[in-house]
Amino acid sequence: MRIRAVDILITAVVTAATVYPAAVWGTSADVALALLASVPLLWRRQAPVLVALACGIGTTWLSIQDHLFDLPYGQLVATYTWAELATPRWRLFAVAGTVVGVGVSLAVPQESPPSVGYVGMMFVTAYALGTGVRARRDRIAYLEERTRRLTEGRDAAASAERARIARDMHDVLAHSVGLMVVQAEGGASVVRTDAARAEAAFDAIADTGREALVQLRHALGVLRDQQPEPPGLDAVASLVERARRTGLDVTLTRDAVPSVPAEVGATAFRVVQEALTNAVKHAGARHVAVVLAAEGPSLRVQVRDDGRGGVPKPGGHGLSGMAERVAAAGGTLRTGPSEQGPGFEVSAVLPAG
Repeated sequence: MRIRAVDILITAVVTAATVYPAAVWGTSADVALALLASVPLLWRRQAPVLVALACGIGTTWLSIQDHLFDLPYGQLVATYTWAELATPRWRLFAVAGTVVGVGVSLAVPQESPPSVGYVGMMFVTAYALGTGVRARRDRIAYLEERTRRLTEGRDAAASAERARIARDMHDVLAHSVGLMVVQAEGGASVVRTDAARAEAAFDAIADTGREALVQLRHALGVLRDQQPEPPGLDAVASLVERARRTGLDVTLTRDAVPSVPAEVGATAFRVVQEALTNAVKHAGARHVAVVLAAEGPSLRVQVRDDGRGGVPKPGGHGLSGMAERVAAAGGTLRTGPSEQGPGFEVSAVLPAG
């Protein structure tokens, strides 16, 4: 570890203040002890307890010989340093060593009680200053870590919200536009031969478009800090009715459905919406059965068609978005060939509570 310029300066000042009196009034041995009591401060950040031990030996020996001509500058700086940087276990060891060293330094020369109180107060102050700096550093580290976690949480929440909006947009547009295309093609084919059917088809296009606008407003409302009520189980019937207008034979069976939160109801709605979209666009089915029922304490949502499989084209996001939505609600999803005959089946189990 590189030695800081401030540590070099502190060591130079303390060494000068400790060695000068020993050089003027003491012996060469006193100068050597004065160097031992001050020079090790150069490495105080790398080994705070060992530096305190070395400075303590020099300071205590000078005091025992009554040759400590001034304050124990080196030992005070060392005490401040281990109080700031040492681990709890080493701090306990350093406290014990400092108490013993200071006690011997004061007892052997038989210092007066005022001197004992004065020196003790200096060491307590040095320890308190070091502890305060350590507490401030720990507090700053805690706040930085907390800020980092909050930032990560905010970014994760924003990412999840963007994914939710993307899923909603996909579901609304894929379902509504798919139905509108089917209805438009059907209306165009009979516009000259069956005006009533053509009019019904175009009315269905208008209704589907209006419903799509409502759902788009809901999907985008969060971007304007609005929270409109999301579509839920009660809106599944309108999905079924719109799918019927395309020529599909769609049945809706709703058994004793448990009461579910709005988020779960919205997830069930989107599952049915995506499954019907796939049946209309990809399956070539004639009949689709939609079932809402209780499964223990949970809600079961099942959509089964009699088409050729109903798997969307490669590169689509329908089934993956459906799986993400069900997982976010805490449920499970199964998609694949129907277990009850030809066709494709979507089955989701969602928590009711």
